[in-house]
Amino acid sequence: MGEWFRWMLVILGLLAVTAALVVVLRLRALERRVGSFSCAVAPAHAPAPSAPPRVGVAHYGVGRLDWYRRWSLSLRADRTWIRHDLEVDSRELVPGSEDRYRVLCSYRGEPLVLEMSFPAYAGLTSWLESAPPSDGGVVS
Repeated sequence: MGEWFRWMLVILGLLAVTAALVVVLRLRALERRVGSFSCAVAPAHAPAPSAPPRVGVAHYGVGRLDWYRRWSLSLRADRTWIRHDLEVDSRELVPGSEDRYRVLCSYRGEPLVLEMSFPAYAGLTSWLESAPPSDGGVVS
């Protein structure tokens, strides 16, 4: 092995450790923010989707709900839903769970399925119901 090859291995190892550290610190910061909760986004094409939900952290913003993938390097929200366009249609227990709910929603007419705990569901519905009245984005 040449000297350059050893240095490349050291540099690659340092990059991998740095990336892992950034992912862990990002996740920790997201989970500690006030208004954040664990939330998975499930495929909305079927009532009992075959693909597993994508696990993440949701965070209440001003007039929006931001969702971040749990394991990612990105500092930006993966999905954002505007508060007045998000509606909760129903909820059901996740099969095999006693405290996780599959929340069937619609966002701008498209189906959306979120999975969360009951306290997170209660918070979501309270947040949606407490929105100030608006007319075309202008608070009246």
